Amino acid sequence: MTNAIVGIDLADRKQMVVVTDHDSKVLARRTFRVKAWDLGAALDWATERGARAGFTGVTVAAEPTGHRWRVLGQLADERGMALVCVQPAVCSWVRKTEDLTSDKTDDKDAVLIARLTAQLRCYLPEPVDETWARLRHLGTRREQLNGEHVACVQQVRDLLECVWPAALDAAEHPFKSTTWVAALTVVMDRDGGDLSRTRRLGPARFEHAVRREVTRRGKVRPCLRIVRRLFTALADPAGVIAHRPAAFERVAWVIDDWDHAKAKLADTQARMVTVLDELDLTALACSIDGLSAVGAAAILAETGDLNRFTSARAVVKHAGLAPRERKSGAFTGRAHVTGAGRPLLRAAAWRAVWGCLQTNRVYAARYRHLTGRETNRLTPTQAQTAVAAAILRQLHYVITHRQAWDPVVAAHGTKTLEVVAA
Repeated sequence: MTNAIVGIDLADRKQMVVVTDHDSKVLARRTFRVKAWDLGAALDWATERGARAGFTGVTVAAEPTGHRWRVLGQLADERGMALVCVQPAVCSWVRKTEDLTSDKTDDKDAVLIARLTAQLRCYLPEPVDETWARLRHLGTRREQLNGEHVACVQQVRDLLECVWPAALDAAEHPFKSTTWVAALTVVMDRDGGDLSRTRRLGPARFEHAVRREVTRRGKVRPCLRIVRRLFTALADPAGVIAHRPAAFERVAWVIDDWDHAKAKLADTQARMVTVLDELDLTALACSIDGLSAVGAAAILAETGDLNRFTSARAVVKHAGLAPRERKSGAFTGRAHVTGAGRPLLRAAAWRAVWGCLQTNRVYAARYRHLTGRETNRLTPTQAQTAVAAAILRQLHYVITHRQAWDPVVAAHGTKTLEVVAA
């Protein structure tokens, strides 16, 4: 109660600053028409106004939108001030409930931020650390490259479905096959939309050209079955013939973009694993069977240091994977996950599920139990969501307790009971 509360509504060139007490009484307010980096004068002004009202210091509060709150955090830290954040979603809900309108002004928002802080509806942001910050930025970069990767695949698929659908049937999973991609590259480089040019090569010379491309892509030898199927597809007349020259030109460009995206993605993932090694967390995280170093790094890039979470359940809530119940009187609705957390953390945990279900006996048994029990049976997607939440909870335990993952404990047992049973 010794600190006044400084609520700041951040913007580009206009910053609204209010100083309040713990009953949300406004002690002073002022608009500073400056950039975020020039807010030091505003903090000094707020400190002086708080001192006039009998407070020994100030606590700065803001919404964590964009980059400006990080600038504000550094300026506050330089002055020995504490910075807390108020979730924008909370501000939006409270703004509507205060007077049942959607009124929004900078002045009202600054006062609202200060009021929510006085009610302790705020949180301490993640501490600034160079290594963790690098991992977070690499995780963001990886997600962008994943988006480029998927976009390239979808573009090639859409174009071929229009002008040469037979090519997609040459392999069961064409975009996972190096042979198929290499053969398609050979066709795109030669034909310019006229498939008869490649057909005139003959099967043997076509296979030789594909072998060279497969070797260039770092593989030893092609799958001849796929090569022969794609060569046969050269004679298939299905597709919009008039669009083939232009579409093949685009496909060649997209394949080139795809190759670059994959190379940059591999480099980014290698850097993420290097950062994980620097944090001395690789062995601990990978002790969870089925969780790769890249998968663990992707999760930790979104959570930051797991020691800042008070419980494993807090991490699950942060991801938006906590269950949301719907009960009232005799009514019991269907439970859903909240979906209110970090979407990229949710995606990273979801991707980790696929590897864990293949090699982790505990998670695989849990999945089979959830999808096969007689009462309250879950769908496969619901069960995978439950496994994703379990991965986050157990990763939190492993990191915070500095103990390797134990399948006995993970299966809700203990080593003590195991010894007694033996």
